[in-house]
Amino acid sequence: MEAQSHALGEEIEWFLDHLRVEKGASEHTILAYHTDLENAAQFFHRVGITSWRSIEANHMLRYESSLGPKIARTTAQRRISGLRSFLKFLKKNNEGPAADLPSTGGFKKPKTLPKALPMDQMVALLGIPDLTTAPGLRDRALMELIYGAGLRVSEAVELEMSNLELESRNVQVLGKRGKVRRVPLPEGTVVWLERYLQSGRPQLAKRANARVFLSDRGLNLLRQTAYDILEKYAKRAGLPDGVSPHTLRHTYAVHLLKGGADLRAVQELLGHESISTTQIYTQLDLDEVRAKYTKAHPRD
Repeated sequence: MEAQSHALGEEIEWFLDHLRVEKGASEHTILAYHTDLENAAQFFHRVGITSWRSIEANHMLRYESSLGPKIARTTAQRRISGLRSFLKFLKKNNEGPAADLPSTGGFKKPKTLPKALPMDQMVALLGIPDLTTAPGLRDRALMELIYGAGLRVSEAVELEMSNLELESRNVQVLGKRGKVRRVPLPEGTVVWLERYLQSGRPQLAKRANARVFLSDRGLNLLRQTAYDILEKYAKRAGLPDGVSPHTLRHTYAVHLLKGGADLRAVQELLGHESISTTQIYTQLDLDEVRAKYTKAHPRD
């Protein structure tokens, strides 16, 4: 693999050798870096750059702008990210430019959120587990809790028995950065938790364990297992691909807001530190709100 004939190619080959020998990168990865860095080198060569040391911030902006809408956002992001890694390598070896490394912000992949499930799909999903088995009762209770309290999947699977306050219909949740919040539980969620604790969990608990949700072998239920559970039931319910525990959390938030809940209250229930996070979290359903508004208030 050789760089094309320009003054910037030698450093690219040096970097590729570094990836191959010291990082153990695959040939597929090396080829991708080679292609993307050659693309960048050709651009800089065309604008008169003969050394990577000479690159300044304005040159980086010009290169980023040159990617523009001609290529997919993910491709542009990959090229900028690869260039950043390359220049970071050169700087570490005292061969890089003095200018700040390029930002990848302009082509950062937008955060995507799951679409909230309509109530009929939510009901269909909850009705799939086999309630004659301990795992089935566990799965139903798990889904009811995530949807009924808007928990993160990690918060649900790490929940301990001492954090359940079923008599007062509350759950104490240990969230991000150790922040504790108390979330009220709907009556239906309490019913399913009690049913699981009475008839399901004792069959799973083969040894002492403080966690509420246990695996089929009586161990801690893993985060990935919760994802697998949701994927399995969503498929059986005929729901679209991509349903996950986060889908249930998102559905919880959207259903609360549609029911008239205050945005600040939802922020507290979800455990968001910033109200802006809650606003972003629910914005995908604004299209539905706009459609209903337009239908109710048609304009000529």
